[in-house]
Order: sequence, then structure tokens, then C-alpha cells
Amino acid sequence: MESDTYLNCLNLEHLKKSAGLRHWAAQGMFGLEKEHVRCTLEGKLAVTPHPEKLGNKAVHPFITTDFSESQVEMITPPLDDLEQAYGFIKTLHQIVLKALPENELLWLQSMPPVLPGEEDIPVARFEGPFSAKTLYREHLSEIYGRNRLMISGAHFNFSLKEEFFEELHSTCGLDKTELRNQVYMKLLRNLMRYRWLLVMALGRSPCSHPSLTLKPFDPESLFQGGCDHGISIRSSSVGYQNLYPLHMEYSTLGAYLDTLDRYIAEGKLLNRSELYLPVRLKLEPGTDDISHLEIRLLDLDPDDSIGISMDSLRLVHLYCMFALFEPELDALGQNQQTLADEMQNLAATYRFTENYEELSLGKSINLQAEGLLIAAKMETVLKELQLNSQTHAEYKKSLHWLQDVFQGNIEHPSISLNRAVQKNGFIQEYLGRAQASREVFHQQDFRFFGLEDMELSTQLLLKEAVRRGVHFEILDRRENFVRLSKGDTVEYVVQATRTSLDNYSSILMMENKVVTKKVLQRANIRVPRGYHFDNEVSACRVWASLQGKPVVIKPKSTNFGLGITILKDNKDEAVFAKAVRLAFAEDEEILIEEFIEGKEYRFFLIDGTVRGILHRVPANVIGDGVHTIRELVAEKNRDPLRGQGYRTPLEKIKLGEQEAMFLAEQQMNFDTVPKQDEKIFLRENSNISTGGDSIDCTEDVHPSYGEIAAKAAEVMRVQITGLDMMIEDIATPATATSYAIIEMNFNPAIHIHCYPYQGQNRHLEQALLDQLGLV
Repeated sequence: MESDTYLNCLNLEHLKKSAGLRHWAAQGMFGLEKEHVRCTLEGKLAVTPHPEKLGNKAVHPFITTDFSESQVEMITPPLDDLEQAYGFIKTLHQIVLKALPENELLWLQSMPPVLPGEEDIPVARFEGPFSAKTLYREHLSEIYGRNRLMISGAHFNFSLKEEFFEELHSTCGLDKTELRNQVYMKLLRNLMRYRWLLVMALGRSPCSHPSLTLKPFDPESLFQGGCDHGISIRSSSVGYQNLYPLHMEYSTLGAYLDTLDRYIAEGKLLNRSELYLPVRLKLEPGTDDISHLEIRLLDLDPDDSIGISMDSLRLVHLYCMFALFEPELDALGQNQQTLADEMQNLAATYRFTENYEELSLGKSINLQAEGLLIAAKMETVLKELQLNSQTHAEYKKSLHWLQDVFQGNIEHPSISLNRAVQKNGFIQEYLGRAQASREVFHQQDFRFFGLEDMELSTQLLLKEAVRRGVHFEILDRRENFVRLSKGDTVEYVVQATRTSLDNYSSILMMENKVVTKKVLQRANIRVPRGYHFDNEVSACRVWASLQGKPVVIKPKSTNFGLGITILKDNKDEAVFAKAVRLAFAEDEEILIEEFIEGKEYRFFLIDGTVRGILHRVPANVIGDGVHTIRELVAEKNRDPLRGQGYRTPLEKIKLGEQEAMFLAEQQMNFDTVPKQDEKIFLRENSNISTGGDSIDCTEDVHPSYGEIAAKAAEVMRVQITGLDMMIEDIATPATATSYAIIEMNFNPAIHIHCYPYQGQNRHLEQALLDQLGLV
């Protein structure tokens, strides 16, 4: 092949010399797509409509249908982090599972479950301005048969960062647009040349159920019911591909598109989307500009709970890097394309062999030897990219797995899959895997995978946004600052509940507990009496007048229960002084207030309406007469719902200074062994953030307290607030002295109402997005 300018500056030698090229070559934009058919609990195709809970499939950017109404398609946006793209598709999988009826599952195999008659497979229905989508699918069913179109899989979408092209342009001197096109065309050609490697590595569909008939092929095909040496029916000559061999012109982008349009004019394709090549170019909408490359070779992986694994994705990315820098020795003409097709089919059907297989053009191939050669080149590319040590180790682990498979050191996954099917039956084997997947995600329902470092309330809001088809952009990850958009509606949200709905002065009032008390007092709303101090000396002096009286000592302007101490006896001046010191450690000013008898309840209000009420029980353990408080805390903290940093529904109980002080007041310490069934409290304050338990009691509280809470929100002029109220008896109507509002929060957590320790999920993430107009 005649060497072009861009080939001379796009090789490993150049990569070694350019730190900038190394950096940007390792970056990229990543997107994932995958389809699953829905099945019944008996392993039959579910022929029910696309679940209403998943929104309008015609316009939803993340969740739609593929060919069939029974075939859910999940699509991530392009993301600049591969792990985040994986987390996004994993979250989509969880959202879809949650939306399914109880008697349906997501099938985890590319080959479908028990299919009904061809005419009973439902084509995806689109109405009104989108009805052409249904007509297109009906045309496809006439060409390929509905059975074949039920084969599912995953796509890996990849593009290089613009900074990569800038760096390459500085050394090549080519026109930027031409350079970009040539780089992508080279990448496309090499991906097509060596694609058999991915089939060999990632094939996971060695057999199918007899109800899958692939016309015009014999239904008693080699693959029906399983074969001893198949890897991927989907990628084989009987799998999901165009009916005619479509040889493209790959020399330039223009030649590629001209060939594609010629096939359409000849009636071999209905449109550009019908080109079912294993790798294809995707263009920016309405243009002939390259957007990204789409690798369509991934079978669903039944060994992974979502049908695709992070290890596989790293392999695909590294394969792209190999293809980018691998020299081209010949043009990808018709003969070379035929050879590549044969190698793909050979990889899909025969696994590894020491014998050289005869291919067309008089060429023979040993897949095992060729695979090890390419894997060695991939390892060289990985070394030259100079990734950080952790990322390098993760990619190397995936690559070493591939090398072990080619060397025969470990069993190929398709072998074990086929063996399991032969033992248990096709339907029972994969039905069991689908059920296990649902159970896994039921236990982790509160997570947005890939964003676990963000506050849980933000994760819940973003999950609901995705379910609704609302786009989001993380503006500041540490601050949980996000941009939400749908159509013309754009909102900026911090920590889930700081929104444009509340004005700045109201937020500042809630942040300042002194101001909050004064505003509420003027509205004849009861608040605790107390003192305000700006230095430790003055604060400690007041103990003489408060001795023996129950008090609460807390910072003036902090949340999450930080620095709060409750002294019910208040008989020890040294303990009082220590509580003052702890409060001043969190703020420059503190409050010392009367302790209000009763239990504490958190009211969550949106636009004057109470959306949820929680009783928050202080951190506690139940004794068994054997273990110490320290041991009981450790055991309770093992609950997967408990974590740290507001990223789980409940927080771990701490064993700190304030817990030690509170136990000391009860003549106990961390090594005390409580009696059987004795309930031991480690704190007086009931914040979930300090290890408390959340008990939903929205329906149990007398409505008069909700009216007081709504009035408080009104006088504070706030739309969103978490209001803490002490109440003597929630079953009786409010009186002037039966309650007191002790705090109003400007950024209340929603996860404690969505995943209470006991009680009903109040779905505040839905209410918030409704209020923001993101429906």
C-alpha cells in the first residue's frame, strides 16, 4: 500500500518521541449500546409492550427499543472515561430491571429465549411523526426474518479527542479535516482487518434454542442446540449480517460514502443504517463529518450481571489503540475484505487449532499463533502509552487473560457456557442467570454506578433524570454540582436540593440558626429558648445558671449533626466545657439551647407541601449479653446499607469522642457488655449522618404538625427545606407547647426518605424533578 503522510506520523516510533501524543492517544470518548430481549419467568419471549415506566421510546435518549417491542436498547451518551461509561450502562440496566413487571426478566444471552411463531414476534411500534420507524422495521423483517432480528448484542462507540488531532497536526502539517478523516479511515481499516481477534476473545454465543430459525439457513444448523467448537453464532456466517457480501471502498471517506450510497441506489440497502458491518463509521447528524467508530462485535456476556464486563471493554479499547498504530501493509480491497470475512467466521466457529486452516486466495492461518502475535503488539502499545500505574495494571490484567486463553492456559468462556447448557438446558441455564442478575441489582438499587463517590442524594436525582431522559452534566464532581437539561428547560442543582427554586437570602437564613429562630419566633412558631456565643469563655460561664438543666450545645451554622452535644443531666462542668469546645471546633459561633422533650422528626417540604416525615432514632445497638458495645457497633456497621460520606442510605456508627462522652453519662464505655435485648444509645442527637436509624412515619403524624411546618417554610420563603421538629406525641393535635422547631436545613438529604431503615420510599427525587419542570 502506498504510504500516506499521516501513516508516517502515526506509528509507535512517533508515539515514543511525543509525550503529548502519548497522553491524548490514551484518552478518548466512549459510548456503549446494548440490546436485551425481555423474557417471561418461563424463558419465553415477553410480547408485552415496552414498559410505560421507561418513558417515550421514540424520544428517550438512553432507553428505547431495537427491532422488536420486546427488545430493550440501552444507550449511554459519549463520556470521556471508560469506567464511567460502564457505570452508566450498568445503571441503565438497573433502571430497566426496576421498570419491568414482576413476571419479566432481561435475557442475558445474545441468542434469544423461546421464540413464538415468526408472525407473533412484535415489531416495535412508533406512532405519529415517528411511524416511519415502524415501517422501516417491517421492511427489515421481510428481508431478514423476525427471528434473526431478535439476536442481540453490544456496541462499543469510540472517538479520539480533538486534542489528539491537534497534537498530530503539529507534526504532520496536513489540513486538519483531511488529517482527521485519514486517521479514522486507517483505524477503520485495521479494525476490520483484525476483527476476528475480538470475535475469538469475546464470543459468548456458542449455541441457541431450536425455536431460533435463521432463514434461509437450515434450522437444523450446526449451532442448533449447541456445538462442541462454536464461539459466536452472532458473528458467524449465519448470524446478524447483511444478506449480500457488501465490499466497501475504504481508501477515503468520500469513497466509503459513495459506495454506501451506491448500494442503497441498487436496492441492496434500504438506508445507511442497514449497513450491518462488524465495524462502521458513524457521522454527525445531517453531515458527512465523522462522529465516531462503532464496533458491533460484542456478544452479550452471560457471565456478567449486565451482559458486558469492564475487562472486555478494556480489551476493546486496547485493540483500538493497536489498530491505530499498526502499520498497513496493503490496501483493504475486495480480496482482503473477503479474507477478513473468512477469518471472522473461522474465529466464530472453530476456536483454536494447531493446524493451519485453508482460506481463500491460497492463504492459510493459525488463529492461535496469530492471536498471540497481535496480543504481543497490544502489550507493546500499552507500554508506550504510559498510563498511570493503576490503569496500566488493569489493562494488563485484561490483556494477560487474553494471552492465557490463546495459550490454552485457561478455558475459553464459551466452552464452559456450552457445557452448562448441555447439563441444564439452554432455557434453564440462562433463565437462572437472568434471575440472579435481577437479585444483584435489587440489593444495590440506590447506586448510580460509576458515580459512587458523589453524595447519594445526587446519585438518586441523576438516576431519576436518566430514567426520564433528562441529560446531565457534572460541572463539579466534588461539590455535586450538576446541570440538568431536557428540551428548553435547563436547571443547575447542587447536592440534589440546592436549586433555583430558593432565593439566596432564604438559604442564608436557614444556614444561620440564630436568624432562623428569630424569624420563626416572630411568626409565633415555637423554637427552643437559648443563648448565642462567639467565644468559649463566655459560653462556659453560663453553666452556673444552667447546671442540672437539660441543654443542647451546637454550632450556629453547620449541618449533618457536626459538633452537636445533648446534655440531659448537665451536672458536670468539665463535660459542659468539652461540649462547648466541640461546637466551636465546627464554627466561630455556637448556640446553647433548652432541651425540648419529645422525639425528633424530619419534615421534608417542597413548595409548602410535606413530602415525607421521618423519625430519626439516634445511633444505637441491641445487646446480646456476650459482645461489647464496640463489637456490636462493628457488626451493625457491616450492613451494606451503611457507609460513609452520604453515599449509602445509612451512615456507619462512629466510636468517637462524642459517643464516648454520651456513654460515660450512662456509666458505660465501648467495652461494656450490654444485657440481652438491652438497647444502648451512643448519641443523643438523632442525625442519620451520625449513625442514626431512619423510620418513615409520614402517615402517622397528625396533620396539624404538617401545617406548622408549611407555615414555617412560608415565613422563611423557602421552596425546599428539611425541617426538624421535636414532638411530644405525634398522634395528638399540636398545641402551643407540644412541639418546637429546632432547625431548618437548606440542603436536606433526600436519600433518607427514599431508603429509610424502616418504612416506605417517598421518591423525593421524582418530586424534585417535577418541581423543576423536568418531566
